[in-house]
Amino acid sequence: MKKYSDFAKNHNILDGKKLSILEIINIEVLLIGYRLADSKYGKNKCLTLHIELDGVRYIIFTGSTILTEQVESYKEEIPYLTTIKKIDKYYTFT
Repeated sequence: MKKYSDFAKNHNILDGKKLSILEIINIEVLLIGYRLADSKYGKNKCLTLHIELDGVRYIIFTGSTILTEQVESYKEEIPYLTTIKKIDKYYTFT
């Protein structure tokens, strides 16, 4: 009999307590993973960030196009330390 773990190689579990993105603005966090999926609220994608702060894991949901582009551009570098800044009406990694 097959085991799920034998064939499901691309299933990454994002564990942790849900945080609002506003709770980590201007705080350095460790980005340890992400997931990109279709949003149920319109045509944008839903980005789920998997972060670690003070040794505790959290997940953050956002529809930010800029954060999505940035995380996709540098996905090979994960894990990395980053800070999310809010500039006018958008978020960006710094």
